Amino acid sequence: MKIACFGLIACLGLVSLSSTVALVAQQAAPGAIAPAPALLLDAKKVFISNAGADSGLFPHPFSGDPDRAYNEFYANVVSWGRYQVVATPGEADLVFELRLMAPNGPSNADKQKGASDPLPMLRLVIYDRPSHYVLWALTESIAPATLQKTHDHNFDEAVANLVMDAGRLTKSLPNGMH
Repeated sequence: MKIACFGLIACLGLVSLSSTVALVAQQAAPGAIAPAPALLLDAKKVFISNAGADSGLFPHPFSGDPDRAYNEFYANVVSWGRYQVVATPGEADLVFELRLMAPNGPSNADKQKGASDPLPMLRLVIYDRPSHYVLWALTESIAPATLQKTHDHNFDEAVANLVMDAGRLTKSLPNGMH
């Protein structure tokens, strides 16, 4: 009888302990902010890789050429002054790989059923160059438009948003810029 009683008390204690652990884990999750990998903050040199642009985006809906996003992103990273932008991946601590994608999907999707038209998007993948592990990835959709001028404005805005996101992540932005 004592053995059964001890077993019951132990079981109740374990149930109580696991309930407490689950409750603490649930309470910590919403406010918890996971840290960015230290390599993003410690890196000194970056290589900016142009992973290209999917076909069908130039010259319409966007003016320019498939290197437009790369050129804008590159100029912004250089302006940070945070990293030395190097000419080859072998010299870099990090590789910023930028790609302009045009996902396939339905045209004029049924919005009432939760579907949406696929939007072109910019994808930045940040790699640890020595190991080639992905440290972080950011995606920025380009808002739809009707006029060429608005398409180009939305394109530039998406590049600027991606630059801001990457700058905040790597602590590259000057004080006061959010």
